[in-house]
Amino acid sequence: MKKRIISVLLCAAMVGTLAAGCGSKEAGSDDGKKDKKEGKEITFMAPDWANPGDELLAEFTEETGISVVFNEVSWDDIRDKVSIAASGGEAAADVIEVDWSWVGEMNSAGWLEPIEMSEEDKADMPTLETFSIDGDILAVPYANDYRIAYYNKAHFEKAGITEVPETWDEVYDALKKIKEAGVVEYPYTMPMNADESATTSMMWMAFARSGQVFNEDDTLNQDAVTDALQYENQFVKDGLIDPASISFNGMDCYRKITSGEASFMVGPTKFVGISNDPEQCTEIGNIVPILLPGAEGTSEQTMALPEAVGITSFSENKEAAKEFVKWFSSADIQKRMYKVNSSIPTRNKVLAEMVEDGTFENAGAMLDEAALIKSVFPNGVPSYYSEMSNTIYNNVNKMVLGEITPEEAFDAMNTKVNELIEEK
Repeated sequence: MKKRIISVLLCAAMVGTLAAGCGSKEAGSDDGKKDKKEGKEITFMAPDWANPGDELLAEFTEETGISVVFNEVSWDDIRDKVSIAASGGEAAADVIEVDWSWVGEMNSAGWLEPIEMSEEDKADMPTLETFSIDGDILAVPYANDYRIAYYNKAHFEKAGITEVPETWDEVYDALKKIKEAGVVEYPYTMPMNADESATTSMMWMAFARSGQVFNEDDTLNQDAVTDALQYENQFVKDGLIDPASISFNGMDCYRKITSGEASFMVGPTKFVGISNDPEQCTEIGNIVPILLPGAEGTSEQTMALPEAVGITSFSENKEAAKEFVKWFSSADIQKRMYKVNSSIPTRNKVLAEMVEDGTFENAGAMLDEAALIKSVFPNGVPSYYSEMSNTIYNNVNKMVLGEITPEEAFDAMNTKVNELIEEK
């Protein structure tokens, strides 16, 4: 009781002091800070790589009056937690991680609140297209990951190749020469294991070579997908890919370029940084990021696999959550987040600044490729993406193991995708 009385007296004294001190201030002055959402608290659930850190979060609270509780949850568990909470009409958190592959399912289930973005923001963040369905923006990307090509200049030169490859035929011919010259035994690396990385690899290959993966009705485009499958299979049959890597995960395949075991790959943007890190790369100065090859020249588009943040539809703090998403995706925070956790900006203007100021060393075509980001999905990521991906990567893996032909792989994929569309 004594503590309570003392607290009341202290509060009264503070109020009196504040009233006396503010009596001469004009209404609406900065000192009033009436625009702050005083006392608001929101929760933010995401993997460790999305954590802005205490310093940045404290700045946000100082600017807005909104405190943020960061709940670190593994990427694999987030979707389940959101689903369980939503089934009871509750929010797992006010702001959540939204992977590009989840957005269709989350939208179909009604878990995400649409977010307003300016035309300027839309033009600066081409990856917003990935998180847009039926004209609604459902999440805002904060970490970029688009596909770009990398080649080992030293390997190419040892095989007498001086030109940078611009088409897939040129890539194929160059890799044959590198193998025949004995520079490396398996000059190409590409994920083909029965996991998600094999799905996205098939999609970017079709997108780069043919400009599409799906038809306007969301069915698979037979010519584009079959062409991509045939090309992948050819690399395997001609001994350009290490047979053991067919069972490797994506990152293990990609690291073959930085270990000097492979001469060419298409992979994540973060390998621009990894290829300049002596602790992760033995080929410093030799690996060059170049534009994604196409069928008749460099490809006019590339595929992005970004991470985003969204607002749960069951949140009771939507306005405060919108303030946080706006701040989290701002140009200043995107630039500073790279220093915190190496998140590559989704704003092209920020990316340009960081390339120009040398933050990204030996960036090569990194900036030019970012301008070519497009979504492979004509109607947005479908709600059945997970099931579709499962049938794609399993059939890609069967094909490269020699169990089925590219044509049979397409037929199996096509049958399943059509079934999923019918059940939608």
